[in-house]
Amino acid sequence: MDRLTQMQIFVSVVEAGSITAAAERLNLAKSAVSRRLAELEATLGVSLIQRTTRRLNLTDSGRAYYERCVAILADVEDAAAAVSQAHGALKGRLKVALPLAFGLLHLTSPIQAFMTRHPEVRLELDFNDRQIDLMQEGFDLAVRIATLEDSSLIARRLAPIRHVVCASPAYLARRGTPRDAAELAQHDCLAYSNVRDPGLWHYRAPDGTAGQVRVPVRLAASSGDFLKCAAVAGEGVVLLPTFYIHEAVGAGELVTLLPDHVWPELAAYAVYPPTRHLSSRARALIDCLASHLEGEPYWDR
Repeated sequence: MDRLTQMQIFVSVVEAGSITAAAERLNLAKSAVSRRLAELEATLGVSLIQRTTRRLNLTDSGRAYYERCVAILADVEDAAAAVSQAHGALKGRLKVALPLAFGLLHLTSPIQAFMTRHPEVRLELDFNDRQIDLMQEGFDLAVRIATLEDSSLIARRLAPIRHVVCASPAYLARRGTPRDAAELAQHDCLAYSNVRDPGLWHYRAPDGTAGQVRVPVRLAASSGDFLKCAAVAGEGVVLLPTFYIHEAVGAGELVTLLPDHVWPELAAYAVYPPTRHLSSRARALIDCLASHLEGEPYWDR
């Protein structure tokens, strides 16, 4: 078997996390993948992977060889892509992880534009809010909304993600309008549950000091869309990103509260692992997303 194929199999085993998963990804028999991995180690004269009953661990030699393999395979892919681009086309597969609501609400248009511009690129989109391992699950890149504490990822900032506190006119007519953050503790509150402490809301006061308020959570949900609908229905005060609620605010269905307070600010990033070479396809998609989202986000205007 040629060395390039052996390298592709080795990289797939590392990124899939097991021979079985790699075999499924490559559409090969598990025995064939295991045999070819053994052949590669025999050819090199070193052990690349330590096999245990539960998982595979790279040796020091295996880690160094993996990084070189990724770079070499990326160069081969780029060489083919360069030839294709010379004839006016990007080609190949691109696997992308996207946040569910933000992806559906605000990334549909630029992705469709990318597909029109590059009809020979095959996109695989995973809309999911779970924290995924890009390398092990074979993703080329992801869009994440976060503070991006994981410094092992290479990131390009796409857009700010600002939060606001809001409620429906009917709720405010019934319960009154809070005059400061402390008064939120006397209101029914709707909270996003996929955070460490849904009932603890952080803010920066008009004088610049940081503060927090413990709110009574009447409803906690993992769906921002559901929380928005509950707020529109008058069920309580909600803290949500502006990309969820801008249309409801524009239509008068929700009223923003305490506008002189600054609520949590995150950002949307395009991220990819440093060990995965950024292909021309991935770079083109990131450029397309960045162009669509550049400047002040339209949902904040």
